[in-house]
Amino acid sequence: MVRAARGEAVERTPVWFMRQAGRSLPEYRAIRADHDLFEICRQPDLCAEVTLQPVLRHGVDAAVIYSDIMVPALGMGVDVELVEGVGPVIAEPIRDRAAVSRLVVAEPEEALPFALDAIRLVRADLSSDRAVVGFAGGPFTVAGYLIEGRPSRTFVETKRMMYGEPDLWHELMDKLASAFALYVAGQARAGADAIQLFDSWAGALSVADYERFVAPYSARILAAVSTPTIHFATGANHLLEPMAKTGGSVIGVDWRVPLDVAWERIGHERGIQGNLDPTVLLGPWDRVETETRAVLDAAGRRPGHIFNLGHGVLPETDPAVLTQLVELVGAA
Repeated sequence: MVRAARGEAVERTPVWFMRQAGRSLPEYRAIRADHDLFEICRQPDLCAEVTLQPVLRHGVDAAVIYSDIMVPALGMGVDVELVEGVGPVIAEPIRDRAAVSRLVVAEPEEALPFALDAIRLVRADLSSDRAVVGFAGGPFTVAGYLIEGRPSRTFVETKRMMYGEPDLWHELMDKLASAFALYVAGQARAGADAIQLFDSWAGALSVADYERFVAPYSARILAAVSTPTIHFATGANHLLEPMAKTGGSVIGVDWRVPLDVAWERIGHERGIQGNLDPTVLLGPWDRVETETRAVLDAAGRRPGHIFNLGHGVLPETDPAVLTQLVELVGAA
């Protein structure tokens, strides 16, 4: 996977899945019966176990560290609760300068040692031909949660700050970029072979707003490591060119644009990741096979393609289908 991310020729298309650690696996659900997400993250042994579960079951080419994009916010002193069926809920949303000033920017070895310990354990247990993928949330996405106080589709309060108090917005984004740059650099030192930046909700922005209010901060995070980086957002196909300009060895794309069209737009000098619709896996196998081969055909066996879904594994997905899909991509 790392060689593919660098644009080098590989023997076969590497494959892994976003949100593969957990969600659909019964062995993960057994652990979640006794532990919430943050509890798992704070226990390196347990976090490593969950991270490795899909590798053992499916034979994917990468282990993505089991975590959440709000984990770094914990290290910044934010009170975050993950509410089932809702998502991250912030007890006191960040909406004024005093709240921004209270955010702590610290080295991850000090603020989030458990996250780095989990990476070390996974790297030690994982075979050398498989990659460890670390990640961080994109600065816009995390800022949206911090400002709104909970998930939002409209980002009213977030955009109110962007437009009405741009100096405060940039102060917040500067702190997030500083903290997240330290975080991903710490992950790389701990053994992460690649880093993915999940700016999940960046698609809510226009091109102009993305370039002005977000891109400089994402660029700082992506430039903080020398390992390959994957830059991903969903519903953001209008942002492919500015995202590629912002940075990332590989640009992750969702299923809303054909992979070959997206690759032309970002340029073949960059790798591409994607982009099977996760809901296809809920249908009959012949449809899964047809759609998978269409993605591989669109890639045209050019160096730089990492097969993945266009977003995360859905909880309703049959794990056996994921295993079969890995075998299909490996044999194609």
